[in-house]
Amino acid sequence: MILYGYALSSASYRVRIALALKGLQVTSVLMDLRAGEQRLEEFLQINSQGFVPALTLDDGAVLTQSLAIIEYLDEIHPDPPLLPRTPLGRARVRALSLAIACDVHPLNNLRVLQYLENDLKHDKATRETWYRHWVQLGFDALERWLVRDGATARFCHGDAPTLADVCLVPQVFNARRFAVDLGPYPRIVGIDAACRDLPAFQGAAPDRQV
Repeated sequence: MILYGYALSSASYRVRIALALKGLQVTSVLMDLRAGEQRLEEFLQINSQGFVPALTLDDGAVLTQSLAIIEYLDEIHPDPPLLPRTPLGRARVRALSLAIACDVHPLNNLRVLQYLENDLKHDKATRETWYRHWVQLGFDALERWLVRDGATARFCHGDAPTLADVCLVPQVFNARRFAVDLGPYPRIVGIDAACRDLPAFQGAAPDRQV
């Protein structure tokens, strides 16, 4: 398998974590999103959206969208599972994952920040205010959710990492990059720390990509 990604891409980071948790080896192709390599025709032939990650399977099939890739990996390589066994548990983990991947991340990813800078001509301080606003709004809700819900334990759901943790850790990493105050989110910070104690999360970190 070949994984096309970017070290600082939250979505790529999610897939790297999932692959590591499953013990799966891939050939990694790191792309320079800031230089626009994802918009080159060569890559658009792989993923017409021009997004990373994209995972090319051994038979040549290409998977895109991080959550779809991870759920595919979980179905093909079910141990360890990244979704709970019960329908209710799976629904909860998917909801937590989507709250991060769909409600927080898209508002502060690279192409949005570049649009704010290049097209709307906002300065760095304004862009970072935008970033922190949406992360804090999402984390406010997520913290309340994790605190109130008895299914939360060492990780977002129970005592083993799930898809929700795979989504959470990259978002916390990027929140730190943009100096988001994480003081109001002790449960999020605690879960992030528990995840980063695990070798799979450590090996998937952006600073470990070469």
